[in-house]
Amino acid sequence: MAKGRGKRKISAGDVASNRAASHRFNLLDKIECGILLRGTEVKSLRTGGATLKDAYATVRDGEVWLHHVHIPPYPPAYHDNHAPERDRKLLLHRREIERLQMRTRERGLTLVPTRIYFRGPHAKVEIALAQGKDRFDKRESIKQREMARDVQRELREVNR
Repeated sequence: MAKGRGKRKISAGDVASNRAASHRFNLLDKIECGILLRGTEVKSLRTGGATLKDAYATVRDGEVWLHHVHIPPYPPAYHDNHAPERDRKLLLHRREIERLQMRTRERGLTLVPTRIYFRGPHAKVEIALAQGKDRFDKRESIKQREMARDVQRELREVNR
């Protein structure tokens, strides 16, 4: 009988994580940045439920913007709620923005958010410079993962 597959847990302290990003992309460099949020968005993030599945970031006019992040409306703030999938500004130093802009333009890389979390009272987003995987690369990474799992299983049996 197959094990029941429920929703997988995200790591401690994370509000949301993008587990599909490591399957779809080769993650090259990770950067922590702040995110500009409204009050209802912060409260909604603290209750959970944000999704990063199809999210990405772009550099536009010297600013970094986060697109397609779904932060659900905060139920007690009925009238003053936010738009769930609005574009949100990311907070980075000017030199970091210029470096990201050069690397995305020059090498054809993309910016993918990998997780949202709180550090103290501030919401943070971890974005990664990523290069898209081909279908072959995806199959190769699955094969590598299965081989590593088989090796671990054999080692456990030998140590018993």
